[in-house]
Amino acid sequence: MAPISVFDQILDPANRADPYPLYAELRRTPVSRQEDGLYVVSGYDEIVALLHDPRLSSTRRNVPQPGEPGSGDVTAVLPPSFINTDPPEHDRLRRLAMRHFGPPRSPHLVESLRPEMLRVVTELIDGVATRARIDIVDDIAYPFPVTMICRILGVPHEDEARFHEWADAVVESLDPREKGRAERMRRRQAAVIELHRYLGGIIDERRERPGDDLLSGLVTDEGPEGAMSPVEVVATATLLLIAGHETTVNLITNGMLTLLRHPALLDRLRHEPDLAVSTVEELLRYEPPVHFLSSRVALDDIELGGTTIPKGSPIAVALAAGSRDPAHVPDPDRFDPDRRYTEHLGFGGGVHYCFGAPLARLETQIALTELAKRLKNPRLVADPPPYRPSAELRGPRHLLVDVDGVADPEHG
Repeated sequence: MAPISVFDQILDPANRADPYPLYAELRRTPVSRQEDGLYVVSGYDEIVALLHDPRLSSTRRNVPQPGEPGSGDVTAVLPPSFINTDPPEHDRLRRLAMRHFGPPRSPHLVESLRPEMLRVVTELIDGVATRARIDIVDDIAYPFPVTMICRILGVPHEDEARFHEWADAVVESLDPREKGRAERMRRRQAAVIELHRYLGGIIDERRERPGDDLLSGLVTDEGPEGAMSPVEVVATATLLLIAGHETTVNLITNGMLTLLRHPALLDRLRHEPDLAVSTVEELLRYEPPVHFLSSRVALDDIELGGTTIPKGSPIAVALAAGSRDPAHVPDPDRFDPDRRYTEHLGFGGGVHYCFGAPLARLETQIALTELAKRLKNPRLVADPPPYRPSAELRGPRHLLVDVDGVADPEHG
């Protein structure tokens, strides 16, 4: 029997709790070819160069499928969101979405939500005040960003259980391996079709009776570049609904787990709330919510790290490995919010740099600050905790914590 490759070991759920020693081994060959033809890029410099290379495509339609009719993308019947398109189409769709989410038209949207974020987190923590054991995931880290993205989009929060089911189907399809991809994508397609149908109904309502939410903005916008088509609005809304909470759940949970493993830093955050900004940046480097970018394709031969990636080859970008590259940052396996240099790949890079980065940053800063301040003597029940199966969006499925009580909020 052939030995299991380092990359396959990383994807093995048995190694989900601590893949970082395997990432160190993977980085010895910063651009490596797997048996199924997938190229994995794991060195920091190589990743940065690749993410800024116009020959890197985010569209699976560019993967040749010998012997199969049509496109290599089994979701081709669905309209792609801008995360799965290339410039110039990507740039147009992203600009249209950003007009209602950030600068230059809506520069203060995320910051204006700070009071609402604090109110939601306060209520969630109040809700566990009488319990001696809480689950950071189910009680705080999941409901918080879901509530906020529903508020931003204008989606009824009471339908959250349905979002959870659809999002789980999408996340479980994320596996960088080529083997079994078609079947994973067919299951994903079924969930996305249901989500498109659901969001399409809400979008039709907003077109008739627009409100002050992002969906209303997208369907009524007649800016200088024109409006998104109805299918583009649905695809964009689907992306924002799923991406708007899935990654933040992991960032908050990974953050609390890391702080509980570093009690002195948890105590510092309790007394120094301004530490939250640098803590979250270091978390994005040290324990990021997104470990891989898959579904990337070489549009031409790409020379990278002494290796030629042939045109048409699928590529997986190991962001988490790159952020801990010792050639990029000294002592990379040490968690240190006081680092003077915290450049990381936690939000990717290049034209696909995370659309929702400002939102994820602020949500996590507020959640970790309030948890540190209000939980009395929090203690991990299990270390490591149980992890979700996905290697791409990596985070604990549950994070049980015993507490001696919950302090009253200090906000008026």
